[in-house]
Amino acid sequence: MTSKPADAQRLSDLARLRRVRDRIDRDYAQPLDVEALARGVHMSAGHLSREFRRAYGESPYGYLMTRRIERAMALLRRGDLSVTEVCFAVGCSSLGTFSTRFTELVGVAPSVYRREALATAGMPSCVAKQVTRPIRSRETPSRT
Repeated sequence: MTSKPADAQRLSDLARLRRVRDRIDRDYAQPLDVEALARGVHMSAGHLSREFRRAYGESPYGYLMTRRIERAMALLRRGDLSVTEVCFAVGCSSLGTFSTRFTELVGVAPSVYRREALATAGMPSCVAKQVTRPIRSRETPSRT
């Protein structure tokens, strides 16, 4: 059985973690680091990282990069920005890191994603979604 002070502390921590998640969602394009996020909710960086992972299943940095990549996908589908412009627009400072992380999460490089998105312009979205669905290497059938 847990004590009331422990329950109250857990609820307080969850509220602070939600504020961190909301800040990442809102300020994803700004320079954010775990130390600054932790200071904003009066937690140590280590405690924030552990509790955030426990609550949301990924680190604050991983969550931030996921938000940035999701936004990058939308910008790349628009087609009016280069991959480099999209990289900086979503808050990444390194094109190499952006491209690597994009490829890890989406399954294709940003330039390939953009090209496929432009090739499907005008298609009904349900068809375009199926045609451009990335196939990650672990999902690719083995050839024997």
